[in-house]
Amino acid sequence: MRTVLPPEIILPYDVSVFLAGTIDMGHSVDWQQKFIDQANEEEVLDDVVVFNPRRKSWDHSWTQSIENIWFSGQVNWELDSMESADVILLFLEANSKSPISMMELGLFADSGKLMVCCKEGFWRKGNIDIVCKRKGIDQYDTFDKLSVAVVAKLKDLVESK
Repeated sequence: MRTVLPPEIILPYDVSVFLAGTIDMGHSVDWQQKFIDQANEEEVLDDVVVFNPRRKSWDHSWTQSIENIWFSGQVNWELDSMESADVILLFLEANSKSPISMMELGLFADSGKLMVCCKEGFWRKGNIDIVCKRKGIDQYDTFDKLSVAVVAKLKDLVESK
C-alpha cells in the first residue's frame, strides 16, 4: 500500500481507502498504522492508496478557523480524500468523543463507502448504531474485524479493476 499523508497532493490511483476516526489531536493510539501494517501483508494491495489524516507536522497552536491556511488545508485535504476514496474505514475508540468523526459519518452516510467500528463504551454509540442500521452501513464490533473486512473489500475492488 502507498500511504498518503496531508498535505501531500492526491495523485491518480485505482483503489483507495481513507482512515477516518479517533485521533484526539494526535493523543490516541495510532490505530491507523496498525491497519496499514496489517494490510501491507497482502501483496494484492500493493497498488492501493491509503489516505491517513494523521499529519506528522500537526501544530496544536493552529487556530481552527477557515482563515488559517494550515488548518483549512488539513480539513480540505481530508474532505477531498474522503470524497475520492473507494472505502472509508471509520473507527471510534471507546474513550473518545471524536466529534469530527461523527460529522464525517453524517457527511458520508449515504455514500456506500463507509465501514464502521464503534467500540462499546463510546459516548454516543447508540446514535452511531442507529445511523449505521438506518443507512445500511456495515458495522463491526472490533477493530480487528473491521480491518479484515476492509482488506477483503479492497481485494475485491482491486480484482474487479
